[in-house]
Order: sequence, then structure tokens, then C-alpha cells
Amino acid sequence: MSEVYVARRARLRERCNAGGSPAALVSRPANVRYLAGAAPHGAVLLLGNHEDLLVCAGPPEDRPYEGRPDDTLRLYVLPSAGDPAATAAGLAADQDADTLAVEEHHLTVARHRGVAATAPRLRLADLGTAVEQLRVVKDEEEISCLRIGAEIADQALGELLESILVGRTERHLALELERRLVDHGADGPAFPTSVAAGPHSGRRGHRPTDRRVEEGDFLSVCLGAAYRGYRCEIGRTFVIGTSPADWQIELYDLVFAAQRAGREALAPGAAFRDVDRAARQVLGSAGHEAALQPLTGHGVGLEIDEDPQLAPAAMGKLDACVPVTVEPGVHLPGRGGVRIDDTLVVRPEADGGPELLTITTKELLAL
Repeated sequence: MSEVYVARRARLRERCNAGGSPAALVSRPANVRYLAGAAPHGAVLLLGNHEDLLVCAGPPEDRPYEGRPDDTLRLYVLPSAGDPAATAAGLAADQDADTLAVEEHHLTVARHRGVAATAPRLRLADLGTAVEQLRVVKDEEEISCLRIGAEIADQALGELLESILVGRTERHLALELERRLVDHGADGPAFPTSVAAGPHSGRRGHRPTDRRVEEGDFLSVCLGAAYRGYRCEIGRTFVIGTSPADWQIELYDLVFAAQRAGREALAPGAAFRDVDRAARQVLGSAGHEAALQPLTGHGVGLEIDEDPQLAPAAMGKLDACVPVTVEPGVHLPGRGGVRIDDTLVVRPEADGGPELLTITTKELLAL
């Protein structure tokens, strides 16, 4: 894998050189991991004039972390307590850098001041979201990790659906799902698992409570697995213990149609907002404008919420090999609602169109 990280750093260096900053300091953990293979707690990556360094506050083995540092990187461990970012700035100055690009959107004001004080001769520039932009398009190894994570999430969810759900609390079901994720090989949950029953169902990001599942409830579940650092997402809605009521069938069919429209709009060159519009129009035309979520989906990868954002005002177009979620939902206060969420990879029509990673059935099941 070393050649992968070397190539990623080379692409970033090209961008830095084009911007007049041949040296760069990367501090955001997901970005450090993307470029270095691992991100020990507090570590920063220095893209230097002469060599690249992974700067840590202590020996990496002293603290658990995911991944394995690229063995072509030199590891610099601080000899005493201090800020790796400030130390890295000093090392950049030692390499005769005159300008250092930093991630201003991640560094705190205090750390930024520390960097400036340590190397006062350096001109500090803003690296912006250059690394995040590189991360948007995934290589096939990254997509493979997402695919395995999706398989784990599907398996955990499928096993839960075979168990007795009536009488159990949202919180207990969420904990069981997270345990099953780990049992099947996940690093852990990709994000806090959401289980929402009855009037809570259909809410985006609902935090599980001690409400017990009752017959006739809608039950919305949203979970994801982290595998080798990569994070996927799946969400499904079911009816508990009885045949669904007419209003539940009607609402479910509507959200399903919106989700299908969003999935079918995924293609290289499609505008982010057009994908959002495809799903949003289905729900809006049925009178649910007030219940719509702020976005239809988002990118996934080393973080569960990455670019692109599939939202009404989002600018930009999709590329091939970009994994995204499509997750429309409607929540009716006091009654509950429906949310359906898949992770897919944008593929051209010649390759079969969007690749669905999360394959648990979207049929309205009565459990």
C-alpha cells in the first residue's frame, strides 16, 4: 500500500506547488490517515521540502489507533510534551521552507498562533479543503472496504430482524446492533446507531430512548459499519407485529419512490442538486414539503459525512467512483414516519450504473 500513500501525497504536493506553498501541514485526523495510512492520536503530517514526516506527541504504540503508518514516512516523535503542529512548523523551517500551507478549517486559533510563534519566518497560507477534495473519488481498494462494511451492516441488521422485537427498548436494540457489527468483523459502528419506534420513527439522527417497541409501530433503523477506517450507512423502516395500516403503506410507498428516484439520478456528471431534486420532488408533490430533510444524501469514506452533499443549494457534479448515500425520509409529528437509506457508488451506465452496496430488502416487512 505504500505506493498508494506516496501517490496521494504527490497529488497534494502538486496542488500545493501550484498554490505557491510547497510545504504543507495536515492536521485533520481523517486527512492524516488518508495520506499516511494511519493517524495516531494528535499526529500531524508534514509535507516537507525535502522529506515528509509523521509527527506524533508520543510513541504511536502507546495509544491505540486504526491503520498502519506508511513505512516510507519518517516518524518523528516529540522528545517532550508539546503540540505536534507547532513542532512540524519548526521542522518545515529547518527544511528551508518559506511558506507553509495549513488546514485553517481544522486548526484552533491557539494552535495556529503556536505554529506562527514556533516558526515566525514562515508565511502561513490556507491549504483549504485540498485533501478533502482528493478524498472524494475513491480507488477500488477504498470501495472494497466500503463494500465489506456494507456486508457487515446488512448481516447485523438481518439477524436483528429474525429476533423478537416487541417489548424491547430502542436503546437495547441499538446496543445489540452495534455488538453484532463488531462480532462480524467491523472496527465498530460507523456512527451512533439510531433505532426509532412509533412516533420517533422516520427522524434523521434520532437518539435511541427507553421507549419500548409496540405492535403496529413503524420501526426505523439506521446503522453503519466501520471497516479499516471506511464507513458506510444503511437505513430501513419496518412495521412491527401486524399488517401495516393503510397510511403506513401509503407513506412507505411514497418514500420508497423518492429514494428510487434519487438512486436512479446518480450518474457521472449529474449535478448534486439535481439528485436531491429528483427525490425531493416526489415527496414535495405529495404535500410533505414541511417534513423534508435538509439534504437527500452525502458522501461517505473515512468519515461518515463527507463531500459531496446532495442538497438543494449544493454546487458541483458527481464523478465516477464516488460513494454516496441516498436517504430521503418523512416524519409526521405524533405518528412516526419512514426513512430509507442506502450507500451506493456512482458508476457510468456502461459499467451497470450506480453500484448498490447495502442490499437488505426495501420491501415493507411486518416483523
